[in-house]
Amino acid sequence: MGSGRVCSAVASLLLLYHLAVAAAQGASSWKTLSGKAPAIIAKGGFSGLFPDSSEFAYQFAMIASSPDTVLYCDVRLTKDGLGVCLPDIKMDNCTNIADFYADGKKSYLVNGESMTGWFSVDYNGTELSQVSLKQAIYSRTFRFDPSFFPLLAVEDVASKFNPPGMWLNVQHDGFYSQFNMSMRRYIISVSKRVIVDYISSPEASFLTSLSGRISNTTKLLYRFLDETAIDPSTNLTYGSMLANLTLVKTFASGILVPKTFIWPVSPDNYLLPYTSIVDDAHKAGLEVYAADFANDLKLSYNYSYDPLAESLSFIDNGAFSVDGMLTDFPVTPSEAIGCFTNLNKSNTDHGKPLIISHNGASGDYPGCTDLAYQKAVDDGADVIDCPVQVTKDGIPVCMGSINLMDGTNVAKSSFASQIAVMKNIQSVLGVFTFNLTWDEIVKNLQPKISTPFSTFTLDRNPRYMNAGNFMRLSDFLNFSKDKDLSGIMISVEYAAFMAEELGFDMVDAVIKALDDSGYNNQTAQKVMIQSTNSSVLEKFKEQTKYDLVYMVNEDISGVASSSLDDIKTFANAVSVETGSVFPENHQFTTHSTDIVQSLQAAGLSVYAYTLMNEFVSQPYDFFSDPTAQINAYVRGMGVDGLITDYPATARRYKSNKCMNMGKKTPTFMSPARPGDLLQIISKPAQPPALAPMPLLTESDVSEPPLPAARLNNASTAPAPSFACKMQNPIPILVTLATLCASVLL
Repeated sequence: MGSGRVCSAVASLLLLYHLAVAAAQGASSWKTLSGKAPAIIAKGGFSGLFPDSSEFAYQFAMIASSPDTVLYCDVRLTKDGLGVCLPDIKMDNCTNIADFYADGKKSYLVNGESMTGWFSVDYNGTELSQVSLKQAIYSRTFRFDPSFFPLLAVEDVASKFNPPGMWLNVQHDGFYSQFNMSMRRYIISVSKRVIVDYISSPEASFLTSLSGRISNTTKLLYRFLDETAIDPSTNLTYGSMLANLTLVKTFASGILVPKTFIWPVSPDNYLLPYTSIVDDAHKAGLEVYAADFANDLKLSYNYSYDPLAESLSFIDNGAFSVDGMLTDFPVTPSEAIGCFTNLNKSNTDHGKPLIISHNGASGDYPGCTDLAYQKAVDDGADVIDCPVQVTKDGIPVCMGSINLMDGTNVAKSSFASQIAVMKNIQSVLGVFTFNLTWDEIVKNLQPKISTPFSTFTLDRNPRYMNAGNFMRLSDFLNFSKDKDLSGIMISVEYAAFMAEELGFDMVDAVIKALDDSGYNNQTAQKVMIQSTNSSVLEKFKEQTKYDLVYMVNEDISGVASSSLDDIKTFANAVSVETGSVFPENHQFTTHSTDIVQSLQAAGLSVYAYTLMNEFVSQPYDFFSDPTAQINAYVRGMGVDGLITDYPATARRYKSNKCMNMGKKTPTFMSPARPGDLLQIISKPAQPPALAPMPLLTESDVSEPPLPAARLNNASTAPAPSFACKMQNPIPILVTLATLCASVLL
């Protein structure tokens, strides 16, 4: 493209972005010092995905974020005085320099501390031209590392990407003096060739030395490190400097602080009250920029693993707003500023997509408890769900699993001695709901919050890990019927087993509970019955007029036409796993299937499950951002509903100001295109191809009718008879494993 067309395209993007910002903020002004929207600073580009300071990282930040995103460069000097962008003063982790200069490791004093490694000051630009950047944070993907990412000079970043803003950070000015090099002289020189909008440093004397020697439009930012650390140029702690912002104002126009200076967290990772630092700095005439935003780091539990919620807490809290955010994932603050501030939180639109809870708000409280259901309602769920299990005395209860090991502390109770493997149900050890009476459960057990990613130390809300009360189906129905909901969803599994082996008719029991609570005689809330068994749904269809949802509990590549015809005979909707919509290979999406379109073309609604906020649950294509994931399913694929552990995140998405902007939608709210990231991985680093997923066929769907219960139904089956039934040997393979109970205890 010619330079004129490039400028025109950039100008159009900027106009669209600022229109979105204006729409998001409404008539109210921002609580920044200037009254303008906060700045978004991309640390080393989009460094949450690509190697920090690489060409891919900078380029992707300009494509996927707001068009006025500022590009940030940690400046290091080479032996011949070239300024290059490197995320660390040591090149060990962030480059492959050891492959070329194996004997180049040296030790130097850096701010009085001895450091050993490879340093840019030992090599000239030519020697470094063959060195490539790589991902320095080992928890992030290494798949892009084999691509060649040359070190970029400051001038390269400015000329290649023509960013709307350029930020240079100088972290160790004093280090270079021992090599008779001057970072000050370099910065003054480069600022004559490149428009530099921000310069930051943790050394006060360095910023002071620049005063009057660079453009008066360049903002000087004093960077605060740990409060107990010492600024080597003043011998004062950063904590003491923080208490004297009037002094800071004499050599800086703003401050860059760790985000925890503003929103501190407790030792157990919960938010403490925000500090007065933003207000104090603004009163002193200083802008405040917050650092250390990264979607794939462990956030405070208050944010429920939602990085957009964290961003909003710094710019849209009613009390203050930071003037900018330094982030590894610039797409998230772009969303926050452009589409999600000043939302109407009373919006309870129950239209498409439906927000369907998964065991209530089970990401925040133990699933299927009163707390989880109340949180789901408060967070704006359209539909709350009850997965029905049955106790020993025949009481239908809401529990996420038939195995009490999954959602209770039964492993630490006296009932752990009943642990066994029941192969007709699960191949893992368990104590099952039908092993205990309702009273035994309520009086002896506690709920336990689900921890699907505990191996990554991503626990959920540990202060409330055993909080809340268990609920019977009748309790759930009484709770839900006067709430602002479009409906309820009741899931029924293991119905054939319960009928054949325990003499309990789950379908009749659910219908009776719904009748007793008046749900059969009302239209305010829709009743949805979900099951992986077509036989269950067929029986409900024979006896009720409720909406029926067929759940496909495996990843599939598509739906055969014969199975579509079969599903239409007994279901109104289909729930499919997220991996069936966007298949993944080593956490990269490969493509999108036509499952959603084919089911909808057959007149069936489609619900995607289960969405979770934890970044490890999402493909890299969604940038460790659950909002980007939701956007892909809703705007990208047009699903009719989302089944989620975190209804609050989905509700906020439905309320965003960019939802109905059509062609004016900002680029950062465009759905991720599946397979794009996988295509840019170099061939040697491509993950091995996976076996194709199966097609859902008629034989997968079709089932014989449910067997009749040995007892006619739960209402005529006295509890003692049911209890006696449990005392007899159940004719299935049961492997007793009581020795394991002592291990679990």
